[in-house]
Amino acid sequence: MAAHEGFQPVKSAGRTLEVLEALAATPDRRSLGELARVLQIPKSSLHGILRTMAHRGWVETDPTGTRFGLGVRALQVGAAYLAADNAVSLLDGVLDALAGQFGETVHLGRLDGPHVVYLAKRESVHPLRLYSAIGRHLPAHATALGKALLAEHPDDTVDQLLSWPLRRMTRRTITDPAALHAALAEVRAQGWAVDREENTEGIVCLAMAMPLRRPAADAISLSVPATRIDATGEARMVEALRAAADQVAAARGLIAH
Repeated sequence: MAAHEGFQPVKSAGRTLEVLEALAATPDRRSLGELARVLQIPKSSLHGILRTMAHRGWVETDPTGTRFGLGVRALQVGAAYLAADNAVSLLDGVLDALAGQFGETVHLGRLDGPHVVYLAKRESVHPLRLYSAIGRHLPAHATALGKALLAEHPDDTVDQLLSWPLRRMTRRTITDPAALHAALAEVRAQGWAVDREENTEGIVCLAMAMPLRRPAADAISLSVPATRIDATGEARMVEALRAAADQVAAARGLIAH
């Protein structure tokens, strides 16, 4: 949401949301001391916030009562968000079709500032596959999904969206601004993005933005172990993504602009 001139955030509400975001950032439960250091909130204040959130079901503790994680209320709200999202429901059939055609992992992702977040997925049928989870955030510059969506924006907007310096996920991650701009120019020219082990070693991802709105906010990807894809397979996947985008373009009147 854009900041409004003269807006003064409510400190207690801001701290509560910061706690939720910190707990969502890792699957591991976190101690009071760790959260206090990360969020720079006094332990006494943070303890009161956590107790209130635990009472309402937003936070859960381990058996010792000293480590904290997200509670079931967070799941309920996340599920309600997905259930109310027209784009997710519209693209369900597209995800099913791609998964059925290739038997590989399929993701629907949305740009969220400098990150891309998984909104939906279909699992690969193969034992060797990419680990992922709905709701997971990944650096947009290091993923095919993210690059497909960043390419929807001019370079100056991209520079404002990303968090600099760019995080290196693997030895192949693009972290140089000029190199990233060149990669996004290539995405704009060819209409699709690729991540060749830039986010996860051994995994290649191909992605294309879905034209539900302009600029596109959502993209679909196919993720494949590098040992299981060649140039021919890559070309088939790109063509399938193009066909999916054409199908979505024909139905985009269902989504509010």
